Amino acid sequence: MSPAPPFRKLLVANRGEIAVRVIRACREMGISPVAVYSSADREALHVRLADEAYEIGPPPARESYLRIEAVLEAARRARAEAIHPGYGFLSENPEFATACARAGFVFVGPPAGAMRAMGNKVEARRIMSEAGVPVVPGTDVLEGGDEEASRLAARVGYPLMIKAAAGGGGKGMRIVRSPGEFAGALRMARSEATASFGDGSVYLERYIERPRHIEVQILADTHGAVVHLFERECSIQRRHQKVVEESPSPAVDAEARARIGALAVRAAKAAGYVGAGTVEMLRAEDGSFLFMEMNTRLQVEHPVTEMVTGIDIVRCQIEIAAGEPLPFSQDEIVLRGHAIEGRIYAEDPLRDFMPSPGRIGTLRVPAGPFVRDDSGIYPGYEVPVHYDPLMSKLVVWGATRQEAVARMRRALDEYRIQGIRTTIPFLRHVVRHPAFGAGDLDTHFIERHRDELLRADPAGPEAAARGGDGAELEGERGPALTQEEIGLIAVAVATLRRSGQMSVAEGRAPSGRAEAGRAARPDWKTAGRLAAMRHPAR
Repeated sequence: MSPAPPFRKLLVANRGEIAVRVIRACREMGISPVAVYSSADREALHVRLADEAYEIGPPPARESYLRIEAVLEAARRARAEAIHPGYGFLSENPEFATACARAGFVFVGPPAGAMRAMGNKVEARRIMSEAGVPVVPGTDVLEGGDEEASRLAARVGYPLMIKAAAGGGGKGMRIVRSPGEFAGALRMARSEATASFGDGSVYLERYIERPRHIEVQILADTHGAVVHLFERECSIQRRHQKVVEESPSPAVDAEARARIGALAVRAAKAAGYVGAGTVEMLRAEDGSFLFMEMNTRLQVEHPVTEMVTGIDIVRCQIEIAAGEPLPFSQDEIVLRGHAIEGRIYAEDPLRDFMPSPGRIGTLRVPAGPFVRDDSGIYPGYEVPVHYDPLMSKLVVWGATRQEAVARMRRALDEYRIQGIRTTIPFLRHVVRHPAFGAGDLDTHFIERHRDELLRADPAGPEAAARGGDGAELEGERGPALTQEEIGLIAVAVATLRRSGQMSVAEGRAPSGRAEAGRAARPDWKTAGRLAAMRHPAR
């Protein structure tokens, strides 16, 4: 007989691939999943997969996904018992956690007090330092004027980083290499921090040259048990945003793994932490590890840890929120093989990674042994302009890192998304770069190898034939159409429009669910002539 599910209904206060991930965990646990959505997400995958879905506002996040009362009202209407925030949006907002509790809902996340302490980076540094966790040398929040700030900067030493005290994700962050740059960088950091977090408080931190970004996943229950699930390497970043992650780190041996795992557990206990969290560290070139911050939520990159441990982190989050003890001890957690994740964004690498919203045409997802795709898209889905352009996460596992790298290369070659620009070609370059293959990584990897990563796709024209991404980098778009071919296409499109089978405004079949399964009937004679021209008999 199966055990009773911890909750009858759970509302997912998020969208996209992470909402889909939580909904799937609910299904497996026998919990009825409830979705919320903005008017822009009415046809989103997470809405289609949930048992119930409630609209909470117009497209802008501040008018929908960030409206605490709207989310709570949806939970009341659905009679949900718990709310999972996913990542981003309200996931690290202590006021939301408090509001959930006051409204009678279980918040699937840490206590508001721990969230507040770790959410303020300066307070987090103080707590870690008192607990004996090494921290990057730095200052408290800058309280005085520019002259006092300059004096403190000289004490920290150059190069240094100005960082927002109230947030993360690269917002309100500036690298300063000399005293002459400091005043201008300070103004910009404060302005960006205010715009991003509503709090312009900043502090200074010693800048570590060529660091590796290493983080440790922890789980803590309400019964005092805290374990770590080993480390992740997150050094490949662009503008302080992670692009490729892997576990374990190729730079961490067994002795260092045990040491930083123990540090992460100590950090979680010092914060009074409950739930899933991540202790982020910098590894300096001398091999030392220094605490940077703690993320009080589920991480985007959690799947790589699940792949090497066999532990469902989202399921653990839900069980911990229900008051259940962790079902394993530290000694029972085993690290097996190697996993790599690549984030697939709707962005154009050749245009400085500008967002590339639009309708997805062809979609072919890679498959085969030990390949996982966490996605929130489908053929015909309209990628909105209003939110983060992350569409999916491609994750692979191998018995060794070499095997995992080879599998990721193969999987990226299979991945095909047409209709919009994506970062798939860019990721192909990353995983084929000799430095990546050798595990020679640091947070400046992309900047240092930029010219090599932003060039023609290595898969070339054959990628399309094999099912590779349809939005290749410049130089891999195939032969240009002739004027005669363009004319034939125009005739075919005009024929479709006259027959009413294509919308003149949007270039697609008429909208409406009744039309969804009806195939358009093009002018096959014209189409056949065009095909013969493009692909002559051999």
